[in-house]
Amino acid sequence: MLKDMMPHVELFQPADMDNALALMGRFGSDGWALAGGHDSLAWFKDRGKRPSALIDLAGISELLGIRETSDGIEIGAMTTLTEIELHPMIRERFGLLADAARCVASPQIRNSGTIGGNVCQDTRCWYYRLGVGCYRAGGNTCYADTPEAMNREHCLFGADRCVAVTPSDTAPALIALDATMVIRNGQGEREVEAEDFFMSPGVDITRMTVLNPDDLLTTIRIPNIWAGAHFYFEKVADRNTWDFALVSVAAAMKVSGNRIQDARIACGGVECVPKRLVGVERLLKGSLLTEETADAAGAAAIRGAKPLNYNHFKIPLMENLVKRAVRSA
Repeated sequence: MLKDMMPHVELFQPADMDNALALMGRFGSDGWALAGGHDSLAWFKDRGKRPSALIDLAGISELLGIRETSDGIEIGAMTTLTEIELHPMIRERFGLLADAARCVASPQIRNSGTIGGNVCQDTRCWYYRLGVGCYRAGGNTCYADTPEAMNREHCLFGADRCVAVTPSDTAPALIALDATMVIRNGQGEREVEAEDFFMSPGVDITRMTVLNPDDLLTTIRIPNIWAGAHFYFEKVADRNTWDFALVSVAAAMKVSGNRIQDARIACGGVECVPKRLVGVERLLKGSLLTEETADAAGAAAIRGAKPLNYNHFKIPLMENLVKRAVRSA
C-alpha cells in the first residue's frame, strides 16, 4: 500500500546501448529500464515495484531524436513527447501522432516524458496499483470486475480475467499509422508491428507489452504509407490536463473527392490493448463520405461491447467519437 518512500535501489547510467543491454541481461526481471520516470517513480514510491537495479537510459544518444529514412521516419524511444508534438516533419506528414502527443498529461510531463515510456507504461487500474492480489498481480481475482467494483474507466472489449485498459495516448495513433516497434536485447534485434506490441491478458496477464525482462524498445518506425493522409485524433477525459482517456480515437483516412479510399482506425480506453477497428475500416474503404456512412461506422465500432457496472457511458461515447472521425474527412 502507499508508503510514499522509495526502497533502496542501485542506479546504473549506461552511456551506450551495449552497456544498457548488458545490464538488462544481467539483472533480468530484477532490473528496471527508466525512461521519463513518471510512471516508474510512482511505482517505486508506493513500493508496488521493487527492482534491485535501476537502469537510466537518458544518457544513450542512440535512443534520442527523429530521423528521416528512405521510406518514412524513425523516432528514438527516449524522444520526448514535446519534441514529437512540435517537430515540423511529424506535424507536416504524420500530424496524427503530434496531436496524440499533445494530449498526454500536462506540458511539464510532456517535456520529460518519452514516447517509449508512454507506450510501455503499466495500466492505471487502481485496484492493481494499490497492491491488491488481482490476476495481473499474480492473484486469482479481478477486483474491478465484481458487483461492488468501481470500474467506470475499465474495458468494453477483450476482457480475459483482467478488465483494465492500456493508458497510452500515443499507442492508438501509432497503430493507425501502421508503425513498427524495434526491440533489442543481447541476442539481437527484432521488429514488431505496433498492433502486436501490446499484450492481451489472454496471452500473458502479467505484461502490458511483448517486452521480455532483457528487452529494450529502441526505435519506432513510421512508414510513408499514411503520410499526408487525413487525420483525426480526439481524447475524452474527465479533465483536459493530466487525466487518462476514458475513450480516444485515432484515424487515418485517404480521401479522394467524396469517397474514402482507405482507412485505419484505433481506439484507446476501451480494451486491455489499443483496439484497432478492423470492421470499421472494411466498411469505410470505398464508401462515400455521407452521414449514413458515419452512422454505420459508429454502429460497427461498438458491436460486441460488454459494459461493466459503471462504464455503460463509454458505448455511446465511443460510437460518437468514431462518427466524428469519419465526418471530419
